[in-house]
Amino acid sequence: MLLFVLGERGKLGGMNRLTDTTGEISRQQVKFDGAFRMNQGTLFRRSYPNLAVVTRVLNADRGDFMVKREVRNTDFTVVGEHDDRTAPQFRSRKGRGSHKGRSYDRSRRDRQRGGHPGGFGGPGPRSRLEDTDGDVTMSDSSQDNSSQHRFNPYGRPFRKGDGRFDRDRRQGKVGGGRGGGGGGGFRGDRGGGSSSGGGGRNQSGWSKVTIPHGRKYDKKWLLTALQNICSVPFTPVQYHVDHDRAHFYVDDLSAATALRKCSHKITDTDGYKVEVHANSSAPPSFLLSDLKPEHLEHLKQCMAKRFDGSQQALDLNNIRTDPDLVSQKIEVTLNRKTHMEAVIRIIEENIPELTCLNLSNNRIHKLDELAELVTKVPNLKTLNLSHNELKSDRELDKVKGLKLAELWLNKNPLCLYFKDQASYISAVRQRFPRLLKLDGYDLPAPIGFDVETPTTIPPCKGSCFCSDEIKALILRFLQQYYSIYDSGDRQPLLDAYHDGASLSLTTPYSSQNPSRSSLGEYHKDSRNLKRIKDSTMRFRLLKHTRLNVVAFLNELPKTQHDIASFTVDVNTYTNTLLSFTVSGVFKEVAVDGKSRDSTMAFSRVFITVPAGGSGLCIVNDQLFIRMATTEEIRRAFVAPAPTPSSSPVPVLTAQQQEMLTAFSQKSGMNLEWSQKCLQDNEWDFNRAAEVFTQLKTEGQIPDVAFIK
Repeated sequence: MLLFVLGERGKLGGMNRLTDTTGEISRQQVKFDGAFRMNQGTLFRRSYPNLAVVTRVLNADRGDFMVKREVRNTDFTVVGEHDDRTAPQFRSRKGRGSHKGRSYDRSRRDRQRGGHPGGFGGPGPRSRLEDTDGDVTMSDSSQDNSSQHRFNPYGRPFRKGDGRFDRDRRQGKVGGGRGGGGGGGFRGDRGGGSSSGGGGRNQSGWSKVTIPHGRKYDKKWLLTALQNICSVPFTPVQYHVDHDRAHFYVDDLSAATALRKCSHKITDTDGYKVEVHANSSAPPSFLLSDLKPEHLEHLKQCMAKRFDGSQQALDLNNIRTDPDLVSQKIEVTLNRKTHMEAVIRIIEENIPELTCLNLSNNRIHKLDELAELVTKVPNLKTLNLSHNELKSDRELDKVKGLKLAELWLNKNPLCLYFKDQASYISAVRQRFPRLLKLDGYDLPAPIGFDVETPTTIPPCKGSCFCSDEIKALILRFLQQYYSIYDSGDRQPLLDAYHDGASLSLTTPYSSQNPSRSSLGEYHKDSRNLKRIKDSTMRFRLLKHTRLNVVAFLNELPKTQHDIASFTVDVNTYTNTLLSFTVSGVFKEVAVDGKSRDSTMAFSRVFITVPAGGSGLCIVNDQLFIRMATTEEIRRAFVAPAPTPSSSPVPVLTAQQQEMLTAFSQKSGMNLEWSQKCLQDNEWDFNRAAEVFTQLKTEGQIPDVAFIK
């Protein structure tokens, strides 16, 4: 509790004046037997935000009285720069920030007698405690030790205030603040605009201006008066009257701040001051609807007038104020998704060869819709995004596919976050390496080759094994594993897993509805660590022990894998551990046994330990599933996979049996694949040998063909 006492002896008339000044909230008669030898008194109490003021008028035997005042801080909230009870005179002082409050007119005599020692007036927390006629002055003798640490209502707030003050300031509940704003949601003019009251960060850039008792004013007179006195030009949008108040919107934070400062500066015909409020707001309701077909036609005509065919340039600078659109009462705001999409659609349908586009002064704060320019306007070389509301250079990532030679970004908030020009240029050139001009200034020539030489990607190599022994071991394991996996009953896979085995499934994140995609069955069990941050969920999606692993595998859709598409890479090999990755494609098998049209690709990491004489036991299984690429689909299931236990081997003649044995020895393939090669070539040994040599050179023969 903070306490200070003000006291003075006087006559009864002084008490009356004191009562008139402070106002009486609650009164009760109390008795005192203190050191002043007083036996009766009157108590006055008045509450202010964060303060409680108690005034005691104590009567003495001689007819004199003593006035005592106590000021208590009720919730220990420190009132600092955000206090809205500061007089105009105090606001003019430098170094105190911006304060908002009602205007009070006190005479010089009042300020000298009842004001702060420094001569500041206004109804601050301390000035309200004092008698306007000077009957009460501050006393140096306080009866409470807490008076040594007096509450300073105009001092800077503590860096670690009480929780409620910090929370209110973050939520924009505390008025005032630097930059003339009241919400605390904006910091000065770092975005090229000023802060706006009403709390919170205003992403839309719109503010709603309210005039209390505005119904009685003529619209033309009111708007003209505001425009004459406002320091920032503004365009009122959707002026309307609701009950007794007049409202309109402005799409300019600096204009909203300037309008707020116009409050009480205009006097109406009745002698009253016009009050003006401006708070951050969502865009007007009429802007939330899409452009009508007739509006799109007017927009198309407007864009045609702004198009320069000789330069293949389109100038959409500040298009919302275009006279043709304004005359038709059409509001086009390019910071709205549907409006920007309409503009890009018109460009695509009429001028796809566009090379220069000017989008300056359109309040654009995101570039999501402009990403379509990469494919729809491929020849675009110059893009002007100056005088907008882009707050981060990360927005440029959405359009980095454009091959720009000239870019304008000046007068965007993002420009303020770079420590120097070099870092600014470097960040922009990371997205646009061919850029020659930035904000109208020539850049150093980019480092690179003058002529782009076509490059060919090296062909994908086949499997990589440490040795032939490891190769035979892994291929035999995969043949057995996937013959069971695709059989329909995966329960026998229990023998392939260690008792403490673990398994996880991952799918790539899809922006579309996962349930509607072909990976829907797998997506619900996906343990994608880039998307799942909750540790409990991460643990739940990890399958532990071989019983849980095989039970989970049994719940997955039935599949048919293309063994011929498998590629194997050995990651680690020791005497006690073997880790390898197998990749390939597969199809899901429906209940009727037919495979579905969608082809999927997988990559699977097996970490195994030796088991038995020459077997492997899985201790960790990481399965990644995605949709197959066009090339993978084209090459998948070209030849039907062999079925190990289906049809009996056809009876061969003695000559064919001798030819088969010789071909297997010379090619290195097993008897099954050697027979297939000879049969496909009508048992022509030489032609089969030529086809084998060609396919092996192209890497099209799977490793499983060499397992004997």
